[in-house]
Amino acid sequence: MEKKLQHFMESGLLDSYILGTTTLDENLEVESYIAEFPEVASEYERLQENLEILAKASTVEAPKYILNDVLKEISKETPVVQMTPVAQRRTPWYSIAASIIAFVFASTAFFLYEKNISLSHENQVVVDEIFDLRSDIEENNNKLENVMLQFMKLNNPETEKYVLRGNSRAKNLKTVAYINAVDKTSMIDVVSLPKLPEDQSYQIWAELQDRMVNLGILDESERKLKTIPYMENALGLSITIEPKSGAQLSTANAENSVAEIVLKNNK
Repeated sequence: MEKKLQHFMESGLLDSYILGTTTLDENLEVESYIAEFPEVASEYERLQENLEILAKASTVEAPKYILNDVLKEISKETPVVQMTPVAQRRTPWYSIAASIIAFVFASTAFFLYEKNISLSHENQVVVDEIFDLRSDIEENNNKLENVMLQFMKLNNPETEKYVLRGNSRAKNLKTVAYINAVDKTSMIDVVSLPKLPEDQSYQIWAELQDRMVNLGILDESERKLKTIPYMENALGLSITIEPKSGAQLSTANAENSVAEIVLKNNK
């Protein structure tokens, strides 16, 4: 039974199930393992949590001006052509018939002309929409590929997860760092950052044996999973509140620290 469970965990079926790329039979197999084995159920919950973190990174808000543009278009009035009545006069019947035929012919020709213009316009709209759709598909495929790569990094057995919580100076601060010493990659997810005065900023540092190395500025507006520089032989990570100078600082002041953790491989 243990070999069967180990084979399932190494097969990658659970990852494919989370991403929605499994068949119906594979779905039934995965769901039976989730129901039967607590280990599988726990791993499933962990993968779901990681996928939610990645989904946040792809969130895009619709531009605020779209609603105003739609309302403006709806409010436009359709112009109405007023027909001025022509004084009645007696005319021969054949003149009336000829006028009617000419009017019908002119109306038909005008209708066909308008129809041709409309079809040409609609055809161009369709061509433009197809072009835009292809661009959107390509862009979405690139985003999906990036999300899948990040998902694979998060679920790599060599990736360590570290939660940095703020001290009394930043009680609501919470960030999550993901570090893989084998692939030499580092990522950080900004969960929440207390608001600072305009002249201050949060900065993250790697603690080495003899110095502190600045890894970047943290901004609450960038609440998404992003890559940070990987530092070999780092002993820990620290977040400080520093004066905002428009650039990253080269030295850190220990008194400004609001969150810190020790890396597992260096305890």
